[in-house]
Amino acid sequence: MMRRRPIARAAVRTTAVVGTAAVVGGHMANKQAAAAQQQAPAPEAQAQPAPAPAAAAPDPIAQLTQLAALRDSGALTEEEFEAQKAKILG
Repeated sequence: MMRRRPIARAAVRTTAVVGTAAVVGGHMANKQAAAAQQQAPAPEAQAQPAPAPAAAAPDPIAQLTQLAALRDSGALTEEEFEAQKAKILG
C-alpha cells in the first residue's frame, strides 16, 4: 500500500485556500467599490444652477380664466374652483 505524499496534499490544500481567498477578496472589493459609488454624490447633483429670480406676480384675470377653463373641461370641481378663486383674489 502506497502512502500519499504529504507535500502533494499540502499543495492541494494551499491551492484551495488561495483560490477561496481570491474569490472572497474580489467579492469584497466589488462590494466596497459599490458602496463608495453610492456614497459619492452624483456629478449633476453637485452642479445645480442658481435659483431663478422670482417671477413677476401673475395676472389674476389670466389665472381665473385658466381656472374657469379647467372647471368647464371637468378637470376641477366647483368646490376646487371656488377654493382656488378665493386664494387668487385673496
